Amino acid sequence: MQKYSGQKRILVATDCIIFGFDGWNIKLLLVQRGLEPEKHKWSLMGGFIQPSESPDDAANRVLELRTGLKNVYMEQFQVFGQPGRDPVERTLSIAYFALIDIHQYEKQLSEEYHPEWFLLDEMPELIFDHAEMVRLALRQLRYKAALHPILFQLLPEKFTIPQLQALYEGVYQTKFDDRNFSRKLLSTGLLVKQPEKDKLSSKKGAFYYKLDQSHYVENFESFLNLVPNPEKFF
Repeated sequence: MQKYSGQKRILVATDCIIFGFDGWNIKLLLVQRGLEPEKHKWSLMGGFIQPSESPDDAANRVLELRTGLKNVYMEQFQVFGQPGRDPVERTLSIAYFALIDIHQYEKQLSEEYHPEWFLLDEMPELIFDHAEMVRLALRQLRYKAALHPILFQLLPEKFTIPQLQALYEGVYQTKFDDRNFSRKLLSTGLLVKQPEKDKLSSKKGAFYYKLDQSHYVENFESFLNLVPNPEKFF
């Protein structure tokens, strides 16, 4: 017997994949599901779209309801609609993703659904097809980071080269050669070296840098070679 053969409706939901950077690591925000099936298991932030809502409005409402997070820019990237992805009813999900500064939003987190940040390589088992959503969202994030300098938006005004390298390594889940990465970064000519050092990360310390905002817009393409052969990560 075909699954959902007696069902006359198709539900539409939205799921939010929120990646976060804590200064050194990329993490994924998850909540505990509040209803059966799979109650109390780890899940993305999801919910059904109301008749009066656009998908964008629904995604923002669901994210705030499940986590307390507000004013997060999310990008719609794919519809997931495999038959059987939801064991109760035939459901399509419009997926959104974002990459945020964890420290900027940490005070907004509510406790109702027990939101928790997980390292990507320590992600627990997720309900339904949510692990596949995360995999494809990470691929999309890597693609964007290779073509646009979006990762700089997550850094503080002053940052170190190891801090920026950690951000790129977290997104691409790989290790870049320290000297080569530093050389490419400094060759852009868009970093302004500061006199002070970060002494917390190592005994020697690492100099702080600032982004040269006055020439950033017209020369940001110089950052696009930081990831060699980015297609291998897709």
